[in-house]
Amino acid sequence: MKRYFKLYIQFLKQYVKSLMEYRIDFVLGLIGFIFVQLTGVVFIQLIFNNIPSLAGWSFYEILFIYGFAQIPRGIDHVLTDNLWMLSGNIIVQGNFDRYLIRPLNPLFQLIAERFQPDGFGEIIIGVILVVTSYSKLNIKLTFLNLLLMIIVIIFASFIYTAIKLAVASIAFWVKFAQSYLFMTYQLSSFAKYPMGIYPKVISGILTFIIPFAFTGYFPGAYFLGKVSFFYGIILTLLISVISIFIAYFIWLKGMKRYESSGS
Repeated sequence: MKRYFKLYIQFLKQYVKSLMEYRIDFVLGLIGFIFVQLTGVVFIQLIFNNIPSLAGWSFYEILFIYGFAQIPRGIDHVLTDNLWMLSGNIIVQGNFDRYLIRPLNPLFQLIAERFQPDGFGEIIIGVILVVTSYSKLNIKLTFLNLLLMIIVIIFASFIYTAIKLAVASIAFWVKFAQSYLFMTYQLSSFAKYPMGIYPKVISGILTFIIPFAFTGYFPGAYFLGKVSFFYGIILTLLISVISIFIAYFIWLKGMKRYESSGS
């Protein structure tokens, strides 16, 4: 584990060094991504300009859920963006070979190869919205809640990664799975809002099949006193661990099906 950590830090340093050579592109990309995230906030504001509450949720409560969901999504975006490449051209072009000939875990190599700073836009907006809405709701942030929030955000990020890995691994069978990943990833937008506003079919899918609800709604609702500790914290951690194991199982099965380019 220590060896992998050192290697990842080396990859990260090399990437940051190359990134700084194009710092203007980096800054403009980050600003653009922050702007995109703010459009979602504007949309919520427009809704509440016409109604006092939505399914029993106030403006700042929904803003808290929205912001909370952005943080794990952003963390995953920063660290595991290369899974999009796996679902796209890596398998098709036979480029997966290079991960197999090195004496390192192929999944580690794949993830460490790409660092996506655009995701910081989601993290920044998420933190701002969480802090702002929490203060407006006059909720006291205790040390225990802060610790739980950090832990659950980390595990919620694992859920994002697990879902991306599972769907991207389909490329081992169908060669190009980016369209499947895109469609699945779009469902994460529903996790930014209370599950009660959706039909039972959608909320059921987001809770039991593609568990994006545990990346934003359930843990966020716990800190607002809307759901129990079991649903908000325990189930989020449990779903995260189960999702990672299932995704890694699919990944391993997929690697066995991999065929080099031209074979």
